[in-house]
Amino acid sequence: MWTAMRELLRGRFARRLALAFAALGIGTAALTAVLVNTAFTDRFQDYLAEQQQTSQQQLVSLFADAYSREDGWNPRALDQLAPTVTMTGSEVELEGSSGQRVWSLADADVTPATLAMHRQMMGTGDLGEPRSLPVSVDGQRVGTLEVRVPQGVIPAVDKDFQASVNRLLAGGALAAAVVALIVGVYTARRATAPIAELTQAAEDLAAGRRDRRATTVPNNEIGQLATAFNTMADRVEKEDELRRAFAADVAHELRTPLAVQRSELEAVQDGVREPTNKVIASLHDENLRLTRLVADLETLASADAAAFTLEREPLSLTALVTDTVTGLAGSFTAADIELRTELAEVRVDADPVRLRQIVTNQLTNALKFVPAGGAVTVSLRAEDGWAVLRVADTGPGIPAADLPRIFDRFFRSRSARADGSGIGLAVAAELATAHGGTLTADSQVGHGATFTTRIPILPSPSA
Repeated sequence: MWTAMRELLRGRFARRLALAFAALGIGTAALTAVLVNTAFTDRFQDYLAEQQQTSQQQLVSLFADAYSREDGWNPRALDQLAPTVTMTGSEVELEGSSGQRVWSLADADVTPATLAMHRQMMGTGDLGEPRSLPVSVDGQRVGTLEVRVPQGVIPAVDKDFQASVNRLLAGGALAAAVVALIVGVYTARRATAPIAELTQAAEDLAAGRRDRRATTVPNNEIGQLATAFNTMADRVEKEDELRRAFAADVAHELRTPLAVQRSELEAVQDGVREPTNKVIASLHDENLRLTRLVADLETLASADAAAFTLEREPLSLTALVTDTVTGLAGSFTAADIELRTELAEVRVDADPVRLRQIVTNQLTNALKFVPAGGAVTVSLRAEDGWAVLRVADTGPGIPAADLPRIFDRFFRSRSARADGSGIGLAVAAELATAHGGTLTADSQVGHGATFTTRIPILPSPSA
């Protein structure tokens, strides 16, 4: 137990947490001791005040009885009260109803030293503050008694009781500190163990262990952090896999045209083939293929910064889509694919070059997957403040497993053909996001696919 405690307390956070619990226990016990002692002191003060008040009332009653017996103030009768007053250790002086001095202990030859001796013998403490108390008989004031009674002392049994309570409180404070320290250590271990494990997992992930995950996931905020970390690690691992696959695809894409160009050039160098127009055209086509691939890679790399480089202007999205469709109509005709349009007039505030790229990428994507005899329908309309562009095809559709990932930067479906870079949809999605819009896809295998682009519409002047 203590070995585990020492190991735990090496951590700064765990040490602070455990010591905080211990301090809380000690502070609670100390506060309880203060409150109890304050209550005891107040109670004892009230007790002593009651004692003084009782002694004062007894003396007043003693002198009132003497007045009643003698039907007035009789010095001889008052002298007979001196022993009783002396036994109390009190100092008294009697004044008449008119304020004249009537009697005091000095008249009975009782000195202050005698009173002090009696107070010491009785253990009644020092004299309290002087009080002027009225002496009344049958409801009529017959005099005033100037009196100072002993303050009284706390009985020994009460002092012992208070001391025993203080000892119990001290022992309770020590026990509370030990219990609080144990609870603090236990709580600190439970609180810091997931954090330590999560920290180690992050270090392992940074060191290259992409399969590292946080295994301790408590049901609290730390558990939420661990879940977020695991989600991030899954995404990092998936992106690493996609990057490797993408690198392999790009290498394959580059290898084919380069191999063709090399073989053609070596054949010309060796005299096997003549540098005819056909050979030069073939080399030129392969070079264009490489150029397109490099251009797609550059576009993808700059797509993140599109929001900062967009050259927006009010424009007719209808006219832009019409021009783009017209420019690609020949390719669709050559592939025996019918290209239809259903375009309403819609205006947007956007970058025409980037918008054209979004439309082109979707149409060329459809051109690659729709078989001969199929059809592609391009529709445009305004819906609830959005310009909605839909490109629907009658192709084979997208497998359900691939549909959530077709816009991932480095994802390429296994069913994709080998004549493209496989990043056109990722570029289109990034550019749509840069315009404050979205690009989504719906598809069922065997029933084609529909790509929907939403761009904020340009409000009309009247609005």
